[in-house]
Order: sequence, then structure tokens, then C-alpha cells
Amino acid sequence: MSRKTLRYAALAAITTILALTMALPGTPVRSAPHQSAAAPIRIMPLGDSITAGPGCWRALLWNQLQTAGYSNIDFVGSASDGGSCNYGFSYDADHEGHGGFSAVGIAGNNQLPPWLSAARPDVVVMHLGTNDLWGGWQSMDTILAAFTKLVGQMRANNPSMKIVVSQIIPHHGCATCPADTITLNNRIPGWAAGLTTAQSPIVVVDQWTGFDAATDTGDGVHPNDSGFRKMANRFHPALARVLGGTSPPTSPPGPTPSATPTPSPSTPPPGNGRCTATYQVVSQWSGGFQGEVSIRNGSTATTSTWTATVNLGSGQQVSQAWNATVTQAGTTVTARNVSWNGGLTPGGTTSFGFLASSTGSNPTPVVNCAVS
Repeated sequence: MSRKTLRYAALAAITTILALTMALPGTPVRSAPHQSAAAPIRIMPLGDSITAGPGCWRALLWNQLQTAGYSNIDFVGSASDGGSCNYGFSYDADHEGHGGFSAVGIAGNNQLPPWLSAARPDVVVMHLGTNDLWGGWQSMDTILAAFTKLVGQMRANNPSMKIVVSQIIPHHGCATCPADTITLNNRIPGWAAGLTTAQSPIVVVDQWTGFDAATDTGDGVHPNDSGFRKMANRFHPALARVLGGTSPPTSPPGPTPSATPTPSPSTPPPGNGRCTATYQVVSQWSGGFQGEVSIRNGSTATTSTWTATVNLGSGQQVSQAWNATVTQAGTTVTARNVSWNGGLTPGGTTSFGFLASSTGSNPTPVVNCAVS
């Protein structure tokens, strides 16, 4: 048989095989490969026993995020609670909580880098510092230096790491712990503001305000069910905004230094009885402070915008603000709502906060507001 005849015979055989393949019922059809789905966002809950055992705020947070539509997420870490939080729904039980661990210990022993390498998180949600306060022998500078080292290790692992840091829940485990918790929490907003970057923002979540150690813990340290629910409710809006691509403020309202400050209601501008603004100093340190202004809609209609003015004195200068677009001209600070908090129902309230420098004295400013 000639080579040409052989070639024709081979072509005929291939054609026959293809025809039979197409004709056979049930033969799978291979389609072009689909583009792979976006990789889930990897979230590492990091902490001590409040995160580890049972740490059911993680289960509640997972469920809240899923319910809100944030389904493409993955909680990561070397530990798991095995699904022991029995709330009637499944959740991702992975985490990096370690009972008895402290921030200083984790940083000093370089325990975080291998955890990060194994879990490869995009976001770290940290509630850490409780064990650092036992006995009152460790300085706040030492604890915050450990926090700083941990942040550096997170960014070395992922330069775009999003970091959520807690002002920790009340700690009544030792005689000095309650006061030291307040001191640490008061330091955290300023520390975070100094380290946050556009690429790797540090978001502070206030887990202290409104948390009652007598009713929200079983032993003055570890949350019970009501405590876990409060923690999840605080983490959820901050983490949801991080996942949505818009980071919330790096310094949300912090703990009250000792007793709750008495807000100073402003005097509404002439002819404007529809808006009331109140001001309080949330925390204060040498050379700076954190202020908060609450806006209340006193009209009978839902607003679309609001504006507030804060007349500062004694050289105070705003360095950072959240929940509002803020400008300062001389001593006058003007704040306007952002896209998501301008609509206030009748009687509804919102608030914005800011960090500012001070030069010794810190007089209470006059604040006013208007709604439309």
C-alpha cells in the first residue's frame, strides 16, 4: 500500500472515531475551562482564651457576615473549636486563639510569623492584651511595643494586610486589671493612628464601652453568651466595611477614662430647633485627645444631610476624623456627613469622632449643627 493510501486510510479512521464519539449518547462534552472564582478572603481571629475557648463571638460573627451576604470568606488559623458553639448554625471554626498567651509573649517568642505563613490571612482580627495586664507589672509602653512588632510581622507576611484591633473587654481578673484595661484602651487609638497606612489600615474596634464584666462574663474575664454577642455585634460592622473595600475609621469611640463624661449639649443656632449636637472628650493624653460629637435630628422628617461646627480653642488641631468629612479653618472645624450616615429619621442620631492635638489646656468647644 502506498504512503498516500495509508494517509487516506488513517484520516478516514480518525473521522469515523470522531463521528462515533459525537453520536454516542451520554458522552461528556468538554467545554472551555471557566475562569476560576475569586479566592475567598482569609480572616484570622487572633488572641488568647477569649478568642480560643470557646470564643463563640467568632461563630456569631461568621453567621452575621454570611447573613449579610459576605459568603466568600474563610476563617483561618492553626486551631479549631470543632464547632462547639451550639447556636443552631454551622460556622468556620478555624482561629489563632491561644489560652494564656500574651501580646508580649507572642511578639518576644516570634510565634506569629509561622502562624501567618501557614494561614496566609488577608485580614487579622485581634483581641489581645488581657493576659499582659495580670499583676500590673508590665508597662503600657512594653505592651504597645509588642503590638507594633506584631503589626510589622503581619505586614512582612502581607504588605496589604487589613488589621482590626480591639480595645479589649473589661478585665476584672486582678486588683489592678480594671484600671490598667482603661489605660491600655485609651492608648490604642493614638497608637493605631500612628501606624495605620492606606495600604494596610489599622481599624480600632471599641469592645469596652457597654460591656459589663458583672453580667457579660462568667468570671470577670471570659465572656458568657451575652458577652460573645456584644463582641460579635461590635466586630461585624467594622469587618463588613473592610470586606466591602471601605475601611472604617482607624480610631472609633474609645473607652471612657474613669467615669462616663457628661456630654455638653450645644446651643442650636438661631432659628434652628431641628438639630442638637452634643460633645464629649472620650479620652485624653499628653498632647492630644479624642473627641466625639453626636448629632440628633429633632425635626419631623427624615434628613438627607447634616453639618456640624466645632469651635476649638487653645491651638487644638484635628489630625484625623471618622464618620464625617472634616475640614478645619483656624479654630473652626466643619464636619459633614458621609454617604451612609446623612439620612436620620425623626429623633435619629449619629456621631462622628476625631483625634486632635492640644497644647496643655483643652477647653470644651462650642458645637452647633444643622440638618436638611
